[in-house]
Amino acid sequence: MVDSYTIKISSDLINQLAGGNDKAKKKTKKPKPKISKEPHQPQNNVKPVPSTQKSSPSGGWPLQPPLFMPVPPPDPVTISELEAIRSVLRESQRTVEKLEKHQDKMNQELTQRAKELRDKEFKLPHQNSSISCTAERDACLNCYKEHASNPLKCAQVVKSFADCARRARLQVSSK
Repeated sequence: MVDSYTIKISSDLINQLAGGNDKAKKKTKKPKPKISKEPHQPQNNVKPVPSTQKSSPSGGWPLQPPLFMPVPPPDPVTISELEAIRSVLRESQRTVEKLEKHQDKMNQELTQRAKELRDKEFKLPHQNSSISCTAERDACLNCYKEHASNPLKCAQVVKSFADCARRARLQVSSK
């Protein structure tokens, strides 16, 4: 079974194909929601600019390459202002260099003083002077060895050692 189809070609269709008329086709299969046609009208009115007009001398003025004009020399007032700014900039750079050198010197001096202060302040007592009260300490130890059973007999020796230690502490703290 062969189905036969007939196609009717109207003169409007031939004119449209030959002339290139831009009529939009209407679709009847799917209904579209109504949208205002105002945004679509500018798009339909846009006509492409043919590229032949740019290069054709008959359609208007020929396209010229851009013209570059030399920049005029600055006014003498502007030059003097620039020189003044540059001299201030150079002077500022010299000042910054001097300040950096001064800061380095101050840092070295501060480090040296901190080291000297730490060395003076944080020495152990036996580093500052010779160990004092060694005789009293030895006497106290000998007394405890001799009188291990009765340590109260060493009270006078212990008292003299404690007095010596107190005097040494006061002497170190007064320095």
